[in-house]
Amino acid sequence: MKEFNNVNDILDFAIDEEQKAMDFYRDLAKTAKSDDMREAFEGFAQEELGHKTKLIQVKETGIMEGSQEKVADLKIADFSVNVKATPDMTYQEALVLAMNKEKAAFKLYTTLSERVNDESLKELFLGLALEESKHKLRFELEYDEFVLREN
Repeated sequence: MKEFNNVNDILDFAIDEEQKAMDFYRDLAKTAKSDDMREAFEGFAQEELGHKTKLIQVKETGIMEGSQEKVADLKIADFSVNVKATPDMTYQEALVLAMNKEKAAFKLYTTLSERVNDESLKELFLGLALEESKHKLRFELEYDEFVLREN
């Protein structure tokens, strides 16, 4: 299992995860069962792009360098979902995967907020965590609305 060795490793991981989430939501938008969910998935993809942009800015400014010792002991497995999306995935499976991805992102950003010293970074990571938790709630509601009702 790979460990994060420095702040840039963590930021690179988070940036990559945001890109994967953006791609995932764009793919889900293509197969959504309703126009509302299609729009929601497209909106989530845009939000993930915004998250990625914020993280790139943090990396480029180097403002996390002082937090090196607090974040180096994070482990990737704690913040990733090992299940991959497949073209033949059902809508139910896609929703469950989306919920798990959002939960992992929430945990990553919450943990990062606890480990940085800079208050503006704490706020950034807490804000990202809040957005990810809202996404997860939306998927849970969609799951309750469509999947549980169909079964």
